[in-house]
Amino acid sequence: MLRSWLFAPGNHPGRVDKALGLDVDVVVMDLEDACRQEEKIEARQAVVTALARPRRARAYVRINALSTEFAYGDLRAVVGPRLDGVMLPKIEGGDGVKIADWLIGQLEREQGMTPGSVDLIPLVETAVGMANLDAIARAASRVRRLAFGAGDLTLDLSMRWSPCEEELMPFRTSMLLVSRAAGLEPPVDTVWMDVGDREGMARSATRARAHGFQGKLCIHPSQATIVDAAFESTEAEIAGARRVIAAFEAAGSACVLLDGQLVEYPVVEGARRVLAAAQARNAQKDRNG
Repeated sequence: MLRSWLFAPGNHPGRVDKALGLDVDVVVMDLEDACRQEEKIEARQAVVTALARPRRARAYVRINALSTEFAYGDLRAVVGPRLDGVMLPKIEGGDGVKIADWLIGQLEREQGMTPGSVDLIPLVETAVGMANLDAIARAASRVRRLAFGAGDLTLDLSMRWSPCEEELMPFRTSMLLVSRAAGLEPPVDTVWMDVGDREGMARSATRARAHGFQGKLCIHPSQATIVDAAFESTEAEIAGARRVIAAFEAAGSACVLLDGQLVEYPVVEGARRVLAAAQARNAQKDRNG
């Protein structure tokens, strides 16, 4: 699971290089919102140069929307062996995903890459996109997870994005339900816009984890640390999971009481997932040194 997804402006090579050296799970080099119209084409080369350098994190690129004149050129420039994935913004239906999937596939073949090696993550951030969520999730095999963009969505719906984020609950639930039904990984949650509000960011990340998301988009390096902590299983959670599994296996039955609580198959499966996630995280830490 990928917890922290840190945006880095593609038109600022220094900030991209810094981001790629941080202990985050994914760096998303941004050719869309971070770049003014007159900077977009030039920013492509800066991103390509950054992709060639050593890095700690996975490298994704958010291209411009397919409805713009820049999307095809963005893909032509960045798809290559050093790219882990493409983030597709403003996606509103399965057809758009299929177009991007086909284009990426052609570029993979041109460069002798393994077909499907580049991830495609649709960023769902409009009312139409939410209405077509299932079609988006099922449109291409290279779509392994979805991402939620609340900023544009709340603007599209003329909603007030409040600090408690209560108005986002239906959309988060839809993202989770559709992802699970389509056999995808858990989705990635929206950004938290107030960089200075660390407590608000922590609460938002905690809510996203409770809603079943795997991680969260970040707009500043300080947010990535908060997100990683919120999505990390605590020592108490890991110890509790081990106790649940041990008690269940020792009982040799379909259910057992542990500290007055009923433990049955769904509870045990949840405990196993906690341990599997912790083991995967430790393995990743060992690989990163």
